[in-house]
Amino acid sequence: MGPLVRAELTGTDWASLACGCGRSAEHLPGRFEAILTAGTPRDMIGRTLEGHVENSTVAFPCTPPAVGVIMAALAEPISPLARQVLLQTLWYVAAGAGDEDPRPGMAGIGEACADRVREGLGALVRAGLGGTADEATMVADICEDLGLDEDAVEGEDESYVVRLRERARAKAKRDGRG
Repeated sequence: MGPLVRAELTGTDWASLACGCGRSAEHLPGRFEAILTAGTPRDMIGRTLEGHVENSTVAFPCTPPAVGVIMAALAEPISPLARQVLLQTLWYVAAGAGDEDPRPGMAGIGEACADRVREGLGALVRAGLGGTADEATMVADICEDLGLDEDAVEGEDESYVVRLRERARAKAKRDGRG
């Protein structure tokens, strides 16, 4: 794990946050470490963030700082396996970020997650442009779900989403899927 991820992990009082599993989130740093250091798909078995950071687009109090960890990880060199798991988690979080959550203490969670993504938008877009066709599509969806699709790629007139979707189509076609 790189210094950005370590800073995000150590800068959060995880024990004070509720996790999606019903316990405190103090075990999340270990989950992130397992994901980021997994060398093979077998190492990744049971090492997702589902049910902890998100559960089918439902967020929890630990979700905004967890999104900060994901954004930090995307800004550092990580394995394709870790990148895929983290992008998928972020994809689910973004899909539910605009939903009003009637649970006590949950107001503003979606906007806090969107703010963390905005802070690391460049790393997210680079991950989409440099990843697989599916990852490019996920990143485009994340940008759309969080209302980031109108931001132009630096030096270009196209939105992030347009560029990511074009990249996804080109990669899928090259891989014989499009």
